Amino acid sequence: MPTWLVTGGAGFIGGNFVLEAVARGVRVVNLDALTYAGNLDTLSPLAGNPDHVFVHGDIGDRALVSRLLAEHRPDAVLNFAAESHVDRSIDGPAAFVQTNVVGTLGLLEAVRDYWKGMEGPARDAFRFLHVSTDEVYGTLGETGKFTEDTPYAPNSPYSASKAASDHLVRAFHHTYGLPVLTTNCSNNYGPYHFPEKLIPLVIAKALAGEPLPVYGDGRQVRDWLFVADHCQAIRTVLARGKVGQTYNVGGNSEKQNIEVVQAICALLDQRRPRADGQPRASQITHVADRPGHDRRYAIDASRLKDELGWEPAHTFEQGIAFTVDWYLDHQDWVQRVLDGSYRLERMGAAA
Repeated sequence: MPTWLVTGGAGFIGGNFVLEAVARGVRVVNLDALTYAGNLDTLSPLAGNPDHVFVHGDIGDRALVSRLLAEHRPDAVLNFAAESHVDRSIDGPAAFVQTNVVGTLGLLEAVRDYWKGMEGPARDAFRFLHVSTDEVYGTLGETGKFTEDTPYAPNSPYSASKAASDHLVRAFHHTYGLPVLTTNCSNNYGPYHFPEKLIPLVIAKALAGEPLPVYGDGRQVRDWLFVADHCQAIRTVLARGKVGQTYNVGGNSEKQNIEVVQAICALLDQRRPRADGQPRASQITHVADRPGHDRRYAIDASRLKDELGWEPAHTFEQGIAFTVDWYLDHQDWVQRVLDGSYRLERMGAAA
């Protein structure tokens, strides 16, 4: 049975990844600081499972990370831990630098020292996989797509902090020989998504009968990636990716934000009609745009397909229907999230 140290495994993507990994026969040591977006409820299906070891702690705590590495001897480390919301980074960029840059540096130093002490086949097979974002590339015009060779041009404090972490991972490979892999993904969606992000936020507000805020004209374009497809891509890169290589992960599903909101409204109209019979699209309200809002992201994931044979298994229509149904069936999970400090308020308007 392989053992993986997963950081940020109580968050959205990390939580989905951990649930799937344990189900597939992997022993997971799950390190998460349980900041506002970390949620142990996501991991409740693993309660009492000896193949899941949860540790509350910070990736920047070198002593803790070193102890976990020495104790559990993982075959791989997968770094999902990050502050990840652009709006929140506008209001408080320092936390993003602390976790995404300083924290990643501390993690890399501990993992480097652990790897140096390994021997034989175990050392040869070890991998450090860093999960990043397409936002490090900046913004696109109406045509073109991000490739792995696109120059970095981050435009938000969040994307700048992730770009810095990517550069550190690359540097640790070229300077120390650490066997690293990096993935840069497009916008994820699916179960267990913290409700400050567009899709779960719209679902929650639509059900509550509240206005559905759409930034600016709503024509900003994102490539939407179903989280289960992303998890499969990460497992594929971990198993067969070339050391030192970067792989873009996309969903082949470019959509304008307004199209996403309208699709959610249509699905909710079918599944949970309003009492007054009005369409939920009537709740859409255009609000002032996010400061420095990137206009378009699009991913070219052909390297991942051509070299490793991965491509997304879900269309956007399939994934968004599954996601809406999941939130309708798991309102208890949503309500427990909202019992904390977040109340669906807008962030990132301060600038």
